[in-house]
Amino acid sequence: MMAPNKHSLYPALILILFFLFPLPTGFAEGGCTASGCHAGIKDIVPMELEMMQLIKQTGQRHGDPDGCVVCHGGNPYATKKKNAHRSVPPGLKRGVGPKDFYPDPGSIRIVQNTCGVCHPGYLYRTNRSLMNTEAGKISGNLHTWGIEPGSGQKHNYGNYDIRDTDGRVPLGASAAYQTYMADLMQRYPENFPTRLKKLPKPGLKEIENRPELAAYTYQRQECQRCHIGVKGSQTRGDFRGMGCSACHMPYAVDGKYRGDDASISKDEPGHIEFHRIQGNRKTGGIPVRTCAACHNRGKRIGVSFQGLMESAYAVPFDENGHPSLKRHNKNYVQLSRDLHRNTENSHMGNPPDGLLCQDCHTSMDVHGDGNIHGTTLAQVEIECTDCHGTPDSFPWELALGYGEHFDKNASDRPARGLGDTRLLSGRQFGYKHDKKDGFLLSARGNPLGNVVKSGDSVIVYSARGKDFKVPLLKPIKLKDTWQSPNGRVAMSSVSAHLNRMECYTCHATWAPQCYGSHVRVDYRKNKKNRAVDWVASGNLWDQTGQTAESKRGSKGILSNAVIEEAPAYLRWETPVLGINGEGRISPLIPGCQVRYTVIGKTGKVLVQNKMPSNRTEAEQLGQTLLPLSMDMAPVQPHTNQRKARSCESCHTRLKTAGLGADPGILPKGALDWSKITTQTGVQVATVGTHWPDSRAFNTEEIQRLLKVGTCMGCHTDMADGTFWKRVARTDLLDASKHGQLMNQALKSLGHSR
Repeated sequence: MMAPNKHSLYPALILILFFLFPLPTGFAEGGCTASGCHAGIKDIVPMELEMMQLIKQTGQRHGDPDGCVVCHGGNPYATKKKNAHRSVPPGLKRGVGPKDFYPDPGSIRIVQNTCGVCHPGYLYRTNRSLMNTEAGKISGNLHTWGIEPGSGQKHNYGNYDIRDTDGRVPLGASAAYQTYMADLMQRYPENFPTRLKKLPKPGLKEIENRPELAAYTYQRQECQRCHIGVKGSQTRGDFRGMGCSACHMPYAVDGKYRGDDASISKDEPGHIEFHRIQGNRKTGGIPVRTCAACHNRGKRIGVSFQGLMESAYAVPFDENGHPSLKRHNKNYVQLSRDLHRNTENSHMGNPPDGLLCQDCHTSMDVHGDGNIHGTTLAQVEIECTDCHGTPDSFPWELALGYGEHFDKNASDRPARGLGDTRLLSGRQFGYKHDKKDGFLLSARGNPLGNVVKSGDSVIVYSARGKDFKVPLLKPIKLKDTWQSPNGRVAMSSVSAHLNRMECYTCHATWAPQCYGSHVRVDYRKNKKNRAVDWVASGNLWDQTGQTAESKRGSKGILSNAVIEEAPAYLRWETPVLGINGEGRISPLIPGCQVRYTVIGKTGKVLVQNKMPSNRTEAEQLGQTLLPLSMDMAPVQPHTNQRKARSCESCHTRLKTAGLGADPGILPKGALDWSKITTQTGVQVATVGTHWPDSRAFNTEEIQRLLKVGTCMGCHTDMADGTFWKRVARTDLLDASKHGQLMNQALKSLGHSR
């Protein structure tokens, strides 16, 4: 049952307000298609939906039978563009609705007069979500540059000054979720700040005295283009709208219009693909490419999900013999897609195409819950086991909190059961799915409105209109239908795996590894190559909702420096492992690994190739050696494969343990950016910048991991769970003593090494 709050008014009641301010009779009928200007344009949603019927009925009362003024405003009687795209019908202006002409009604600056009229609460939630604040990205970058107070687990800055003004109770959530989050916020207060300050912009004198403050310039120009308060870079693969439109109004990769509106050029990039909202089965799902327009740097999950890994080369050549076109300003090579996205996925009779991002990620994951979150781990509520369960339990038999492991006692609590109804927002705006036996619950207690139990099966209703049956682990164990002995051992025989490891630790067989980021920040007067300052531009907007950079033809507010960056090297094979913020074994990929050079306004090199040390990390670990601030970040790579990585890839490789690249991989004397710890467990680089439990493996964990690899060479009975439990004991032989005994045995047989 959803707890009530001030944002839960039923939208149909609000729509009635549109009808309270009709225009006087006697006006000639207008409309955006009446003059022929927008002839051929699609309705924003299909006409059979109540939403479109209400929009057109409301528009009719304000002189626009097309309903465009309900969202865009404008003058429905004008016959010229400059007059049509200004003002708003008087009756509409006096009530709820647009107060001016809005080129993009989804802009977060004016959305309270557009989308927010029918979708109350979403503006408050989304404003404070990571989609808008990017608090975690900011704190992680500042941490890498060695700047206080942005280091440690503190999250002080966002793209805008913002507060959580309605208290700590999440909005639009179940009572179970509210209870869970109250406990989580109490234990990790630094990951749930109550306010954020706008990211500062130091002056040139400050930077000459403290060159590390160039981090703010770097952040504003290179990292903040993806938040939904701005429109982004508008280059191939990055075309999108603002605010609600950033997700719900898809753009083609090339940014070109594919609809029939006669007034919109089909050759000029920068237009929506079609005039059609997308969000669920009523309107069509949100394409993966829309999510990837932002999620292509940092963790790179949007492109990785599609099997795309950035490359130094523009090959293979296309059908015309030309170099491959860049996407997101990078070259890419095609690797294996995530199994959830695999377009050849017909396992269990499922449709031969994959899931959308929104089929797994919930409204809380993307819109937030009204509280300010410091990181994705704070905001995202789902876990793999929410749908797949474990070898011993169906999803509905697991306790709330299982899978996240913030609560170490979660397994002792009662089964979470099923949800009888969706959240109120899902009942109002979502597709009415058949609940079958009930809705599955997330690890935090919210019903998953598109995932249901049907007998001993789980069905995911994809927003693209197809149903997918989920493989469940418990029936596989009961029927002993494991596809390989490795799977049986990893998920069933060795219980420590599921107790300590994320599912994707094994199933993410590759991960994008862009090691090292050599950054030069040049403050000499060279305006030619300066790029947008996304924070400054996003904080300057007009009454139409347009920011400084989003207006057509505008370059926005430019940065005060020219920035160049290049990686040290790229890898994509099996990643390093370590401990994530939940205290579980997880893949790690390079986060912010900055080695920076700063040039002052006179051309003087203020600092060259600097890599700061991390005092906060050393104090947290209790060690005297200060590790480098360069970050190896815990991550869900979104590259899961049905055939997981081999046991040997974890238990026999030094790189997996965090001990550095395999011998012969790097040039002699080169910095090993993948090395995060030593054989004795002294951490030499930062692992995660947000949660106190994230770290590299300690000495005992390294020895246990590699000792299993030693045994694997001879003891090949992988399905013998009893044997592997003995191997895991720390009081048995270590690798060195084992080698000595093996040498003695060989000598006794007349052999020598």
